[in-house]
Amino acid sequence: MPLEYLTRIAQTPAPTFDEARRADLITSLWEGLGYPCQRDEVGNVMTRIEPGGAAGQPALAVMAHLDTVFSLETDVTVRQERDRYTGPGVGDNSASLAAVTAFLRDLRGHTAQLTRPLWVVANVGEEGLGDLRGAKHFIAENRAGLGALLAVDGYLGVAVTKGVGVRRYKARFMGPGGHSWGDEAPSALHALGRAISGLYALHKPLSPRTTLNVGTATGGNSVNSIAASAELLLDLRSLDDAHLLELDSRAQDVLNRAARDAGVKLQVERVGDRPGGDLQSGRLLEMAQQAAKEQRLEFRQASSSTDANAAVPHGLPALTLGVYRGGNAHREDEWVQGSSLTQGLKLLRRVVELYQQRPLA
Repeated sequence: MPLEYLTRIAQTPAPTFDEARRADLITSLWEGLGYPCQRDEVGNVMTRIEPGGAAGQPALAVMAHLDTVFSLETDVTVRQERDRYTGPGVGDNSASLAAVTAFLRDLRGHTAQLTRPLWVVANVGEEGLGDLRGAKHFIAENRAGLGALLAVDGYLGVAVTKGVGVRRYKARFMGPGGHSWGDEAPSALHALGRAISGLYALHKPLSPRTTLNVGTATGGNSVNSIAASAELLLDLRSLDDAHLLELDSRAQDVLNRAARDAGVKLQVERVGDRPGGDLQSGRLLEMAQQAAKEQRLEFRQASSSTDANAAVPHGLPALTLGVYRGGNAHREDEWVQGSSLTQGLKLLRRVVELYQQRPLA
């Protein structure tokens, strides 16, 4: 069962940009199963299985991200109560990594049944400001030899077939600062407040779904100081590229106007750009639907921002497949139904098997 790996993976911290500990663990587990691993320049862990006679054929890449949204200081202890496992990151994406590792375990001795090469990747930088760094790098380096991408992430019974486009910005307002009584300098926090108010006043269409979120806002030194600096992180999303670009332009106008009206300087840095669009998952989706039907598993399509987004600019067919039941993702009380991983593993194994029987290219 994948459960033999779940707790060990989940209790190994892996914040975005600091995934090395978990990468070392995954390397050890996969090499212990007999699969030679390599690390690329950004920290992805990869193993390639190439059966005899398959040289030169396009490969399927199975990918699960290493990182979580939690800091190194977070207590990642997993608590078990019957079939429920609870802890920070136990689902996203520890459960997926456990399922992929169990998939490799079960593949031992049966690799001759493969008709196409298979990459299995534990990638960095999917969450937050990681900006799909690992997936983008892997696809860019290996696109010529890839036939499709299967990202393993999310809840059992859900397949992501459309990527939500995302733009992220760090906006920093800067002024001279000063004493709250002795000076009358403009406040960076005043500008930040104007900006947040203006951003949330922007019109966003309900269809195609388009969202805006100020995720963090910080600034100032003390209660009796005029703030010399303040900054925010802005997340813009849409199912439509044109709407995303329009919202991007209007949001930047708001930021610039807030700085100008408050009398401070503005520095804007793009810290995230996730391509959105159709994942061209048609045939992969058919395989996933067939595998789900064989298991009498309810199955639905969804739109989201996942590693599969990185495939869009390359025209690479991709699908994100969920393999566990659970809830409270990105919360410290996230939970996973342990027994669901067995069904998720079976689903993953069957989709890969169907791809081997009728590859896309």
